[in-house]
Amino acid sequence: MNVKELAKKYKQYAIDLRREFHMNPEPSMKEIRTSDRIIEELKNMKIDCKRVAGTGVVGIIKGNCKGRTVALRADIDALEVTEANEIDYKSKVDGLMHACGHDAHAAGLLAAAKILNDMKDELNGTVKLFFQPGEETAKGAKKMIEEGVMEGVDGIFGIHIWNDTDVGKVSVEAGPRMASAGIYKINVAGRGGHGSMPHQGVDALLVGSAIVMNLQSLVSREISPLDPAVISVGIFNSGTRFNVIAGEAYLEGTTRCFSMEVNDSFEEMITRVAENTAEGYRATAQVDYEQLVIPTINDPKMSAIAEGAVEKISGKDALITYEKTTGGEDFSFFTQKAPGAFALVGSKNERKLQHFPHHHPRFDIDEDALETASALYAQFAVDFLNK
Repeated sequence: MNVKELAKKYKQYAIDLRREFHMNPEPSMKEIRTSDRIIEELKNMKIDCKRVAGTGVVGIIKGNCKGRTVALRADIDALEVTEANEIDYKSKVDGLMHACGHDAHAAGLLAAAKILNDMKDELNGTVKLFFQPGEETAKGAKKMIEEGVMEGVDGIFGIHIWNDTDVGKVSVEAGPRMASAGIYKINVAGRGGHGSMPHQGVDALLVGSAIVMNLQSLVSREISPLDPAVISVGIFNSGTRFNVIAGEAYLEGTTRCFSMEVNDSFEEMITRVAENTAEGYRATAQVDYEQLVIPTINDPKMSAIAEGAVEKISGKDALITYEKTTGGEDFSFFTQKAPGAFALVGSKNERKLQHFPHHHPRFDIDEDALETASALYAQFAVDFLNK
C-alpha cells in the first residue's frame, strides 16, 4: 500500500487519538499524560522512543537502507482556555483546552508513525518523530535542541492545522511563513514629588510617555518599508495618585517581523531609544528583551519536496498560496540547525461545523484534516529520504 492508502486506513485511529487528547489537555511543559500515551502508542508499534525535555518524546524509525535523517515535528501542549463547545469529546479539564490544534498534530504524527513503520523497508535512512512540549510558551523547541535531538538531522518538517483554510488545502510555499516574536520590558526610574511642584521631581510617567511615542519612529524611520515590522506597547503602568509625581513607570510590549536582520536589530534599537529618552528627562531606563521565537522561513528545496508530497497525496489543486501570518512558532529554532519547511494544513469546513479561529473557546476542526496531515508527514519523509 502507498502513503495515501495507508493514511485512509489509519484515519479513524488518528481521529480517536485526537479526541482522546482533546478531552485531556495539559499545559505547556506539563504534558505528562499526553507524553505517556504517545510513548505507549509508539511502543505498541515497536518503535524505539525516549522522553526528552521533560515531557517531550522522540521516536526513531530506521529504514532498510542507510541514508539521511529527517525529523517530523508535532507540538502537544494545550491553552489556558475554557472550552465552550458542547461535543462528546469536550475538554474534561476546567480552564484548559486544545484550542489551537495541537491535539490534531500529535494524533496526525502518530498516524504517520504507523504509515512509516509499515513502509520502513522502503526507506533509505532514518525518521525522527518529535513530539514537542511547550510550544505555546516558546520553551519546548529550545529545550529539545539543548538535549541534542537535532544531532544528525539533515532536514525537518512540521505542520499546523489551519482553521483559516479549507480542509484538503495545504500551504507550504518557500520564504517567510510566520513572524518572530519578542517581548520587551522597560523600567523607568525618576524621582517622585508633589503634583503641584513638578520641578522638584523627575516625572517617570512623562518619561514613559515619551518612550512610547519615540518607539513608534523605529518602524517608520529605521526599518525599511519593504520589511514588515511591528513594535507595540501593550502595558504602561505609572502613578499612584492624582496629585503625586510618579517616580516609576513600567512598559511592556512585543515585536514582530519576518526578517532575521530586522529581528536581530530590535533589542539594540529599543534599548537605545528608551535609555536616551530617559536620560534627556534626567531619568534612567532599564530594558529587558527576550526573544520568544525567530521568524519561520521555509527553505526553498524543502518547500519543493513538501509541495511534491501534497500533489502525490491530494493532487495539484490542493496546493494554495496563503499570506504569511504574524503569529509566531518555535518550530523556527529547529530550522537554525537544519533546513526545514512548515505547512499549514486546512481544517475549515463550514458545511460540517461553525467556523471559529484558533485560540477561541469554540475552536474545532473538520477531522478529515487528520488524514491529510498524517499522509503529508509520511509522504514528506519518504520523498526526502528516497530522493
